[in-house]
Amino acid sequence: MNRRIFLRGLGGAVVAAPFLGSIVERASRGAATTRPRQLIVMFTHNGCVTSKFFPEKSHGKLEAGDLLATNLAPLAPFVGKVLIPRGMRAMNEWTSSNNGIGGRGQGTNDPYTQTAASYFTLQPVTPNGNDPFSFDSNVRFPARPIGTSLDHVIAQQLSPSGVPFFLRVATTDTAQSTVSFLKGDGAERTAAASVFPGLSSPAQAFNGLTGLFGTGAINADTAEILRGKKMCDVVKSDLEALERQDMSAEDRNKLAVWKEMCNDAGTIVSQCSMDMATRLGATTENLSAATKRVTGTDLLTNKVTADLDCADVHSVMAVLAACCNASPVIFLKYPLSFTFTGLGMTVDTVGLSHRIGNAGYTGTCLPDVLTMLQTIDRYYAAKFAKLVGMLDGIKNADGSTLLDSTATVWFNHFSDGLAGNLNNLPVIQAGGCGGYFKTGWAVNVDPANPGSPALSRGNSEAQCADGTANGQANGITQVTGTDPNVASGPINKYFYNLMNALGVKADASGYPTKGGSAEVSKFGYSDLTTDFNGGYGAVATAAIHSPGEYTALKAGS
Repeated sequence: MNRRIFLRGLGGAVVAAPFLGSIVERASRGAATTRPRQLIVMFTHNGCVTSKFFPEKSHGKLEAGDLLATNLAPLAPFVGKVLIPRGMRAMNEWTSSNNGIGGRGQGTNDPYTQTAASYFTLQPVTPNGNDPFSFDSNVRFPARPIGTSLDHVIAQQLSPSGVPFFLRVATTDTAQSTVSFLKGDGAERTAAASVFPGLSSPAQAFNGLTGLFGTGAINADTAEILRGKKMCDVVKSDLEALERQDMSAEDRNKLAVWKEMCNDAGTIVSQCSMDMATRLGATTENLSAATKRVTGTDLLTNKVTADLDCADVHSVMAVLAACCNASPVIFLKYPLSFTFTGLGMTVDTVGLSHRIGNAGYTGTCLPDVLTMLQTIDRYYAAKFAKLVGMLDGIKNADGSTLLDSTATVWFNHFSDGLAGNLNNLPVIQAGGCGGYFKTGWAVNVDPANPGSPALSRGNSEAQCADGTANGQANGITQVTGTDPNVASGPINKYFYNLMNALGVKADASGYPTKGGSAEVSKFGYSDLTTDFNGGYGAVATAAIHSPGEYTALKAGS
């Protein structure tokens, strides 16, 4: 057989593959290598219109129609890879009184600072004030949690650098919106953690990632593959020449098997390279457009190509970071207060979430405010779907996709933005993290009624629903939230799921610890929201009352 045929395609390896004795055996048992598991987080503020966000089915197998009927419609194409954990709540909720509705609140500082700081740390804040409506600048805004956030806890164990890949989307965080914190070794228990600045622009992120790209020249065929051309198309003429050769039945069978494998894996590309960056859209022009801050311009919705807006370019950096294994934990954080002029808005997201056009908690409803809030919800859902789609379009060596090896999770700061409630929390996951999680399901983990397919979707339309300025909005009453007696499973347990899926280890007590050997079963100050009332030490019985993850979220459950 003509030796040149063997030597041409992709350095000879591709076309020579049919004649390697192990090819049929490898095809039958699948690839032996598996990709590291990663957590990719998209975090948004101001809650959502919960009654239009959640599918009606709170527990059970999801169909595309379940999502199409909601503001999650952009995720319908990926429904088989989506997991919606229902019935969870975050900790340290602010209310207008220290006890709040049903005793659920701990409101003493700022509605945003306090809740955001405790979201991923699950720790009280310090200093802890005693007047929910005080504007004392020494207490309200400087409050910081007394522990390290989830992103750092994971990265400290699993990342070579020891830090997460944290990218702030089109903003620099304020004291009210920071969620990433790092506690120094040896700091006393009640000392505040430091804010982690992360990365401020996609160009800054890209500059850091380019150092991870491999070096060395590639041949022309490999370059075509990296640009997205099908492998079998590149070597089509070689394959046709091979098929015309006189060969044994065994070799012809091997060639047929290899062709099938070639077609199945035709979109596999080098996952950490400049070519991959270009394919995703990380060009100089796109990075420049997504980094530029122009006064009065809605940076997030500005188009940089027909398929990408500026927010998507930030997502490109997250996908590229995943391709390069830059960190096992990757965060994309959207701004707290933002005016989506590109979506036809003239009021910032905080004012819209409060229904009245400003940060107050009582006033006259803005006309069509719920419609505007749903437009923003759908925009965020589309950004998450874009992120998910990019991850799902990159194949791993074993035939799965990059999405499959991740838990890609959209967390929202609040449930309803006016009530500021933390129960019935909107959390959407895509990807099973290497088979750890159940996908294609909504799973109700509410301890009051686990497994119920009819969990409340909340009461976001209780005020301002008529579309006129005649109605009144009142966030103090929290009636647009969800009854505090339902949908209050502690988010702590979901964090245990995520850490165990990634391979984080704990000490004998169950808390994540470097050098540990046990599964994580505890994290945070407490898993009972009322334990946060009054700050650290105010409730003598504060503890993790229900250790262990949500087993109902795991594959096979």
